[in-house]
Amino acid sequence: MTRIRLSTYSTKPRGGVVHTLALGEALARAGHDVEVWALARGGDAAFFRDVAVPTRLVEVPEIEGESVGDRILRSIALLADALGGAAPVDVRHAQDCLTANAEGAAHGYAGLVRTVHHLDEFTTPSLVACHERALVEPAALLCVSEAVAAEVLAGWGRTAPVVGNGVDAARFAAAESAGAGEPWRERFGSYVLAVGGIEPRKGTLDLVRAMRAVDAPLVVAGGDTLFDYRPYREEVVALAASLGVEPVVLGPVADPELPGLVAGAAAFAFPSTKEGFGLAAMEALAAGVPVVARDLPVLREVFAGAVRFAPDGPGFPDDYAAELRAVLAGDDPGAPARTAIGRALATSHSWDTVARSHLAAYAGIR
Repeated sequence: MTRIRLSTYSTKPRGGVVHTLALGEALARAGHDVEVWALARGGDAAFFRDVAVPTRLVEVPEIEGESVGDRILRSIALLADALGGAAPVDVRHAQDCLTANAEGAAHGYAGLVRTVHHLDEFTTPSLVACHERALVEPAALLCVSEAVAAEVLAGWGRTAPVVGNGVDAARFAAAESAGAGEPWRERFGSYVLAVGGIEPRKGTLDLVRAMRAVDAPLVVAGGDTLFDYRPYREEVVALAASLGVEPVVLGPVADPELPGLVAGAAAFAFPSTKEGFGLAAMEALAAGVPVVARDLPVLREVFAGAVRFAPDGPGFPDDYAAELRAVLAGDDPGAPARTAIGRALATSHSWDTVARSHLAAYAGIR
């Protein structure tokens, strides 16, 4: 039995956090001793869902007027201090740059594993240094896609094995078959759904521009991140008002309700400008919902044959609108094949398989 400590930067349902919890539970099912550590902000006393392994949350009290950079550095220091008193483990696995820095400060970088879900871009010098350390110092890096691994190799000269990502496909498929999407359709009609909140990486401005030419409600779910995207959100709100687009912004959705919300959508919008894998889109495929994505190398790698792509370029909003209109109008002869491929693709990404890949990677490091 291997003692494994996984660490993540938040208790909220962000992709990396969902990954951490599901991986921890799969590793535990395989017979290992797993504990998950996380930073907790805003008074959170638990993760967004029940977790079947022991957890430890490190509170980050709010400080009025604190900058994002200072908050992140303080979060790292608080987590490092708490980790300093943690019991020894066989594997320390950080899921982001914050927790990698905290683990490194507490116990050094020797033996530390860090998963790179996607590469961030910072401008604040202290955060640039933090990001760099988390890519250079850990003993081993893992990536969730070949595209991200290629970026790591090109930018930092490090070879990072691809361990992939999992998806709870059965949960989203069950929501569709049980009719859990019907209450959402009654509420919103034939809606286009975007999950992940309003932020630059999710391509929200382009999505709003596209929705100007799409006769369907736009529903946006999720959000909450360490970074302050208020100026971007204000820009999105102003653009939507100027174009006559009225998005329904739900914010974070309770975990039990999410599969129904996804299953009820007529189309799943995935116009992200940067992704490492695309967990939310994979969940939509599991529910049989057609996905329209920006044509990025990483999304081609993960979703080829399962989703409709709009070319990434100056004409993206118009091209994306055309793809959405085709889906909503049923003007898509390839839809049945894509749906079948999407369901099979989502089902193939088992968390238990992902856990076995991680154990093989750990064995090569210890």
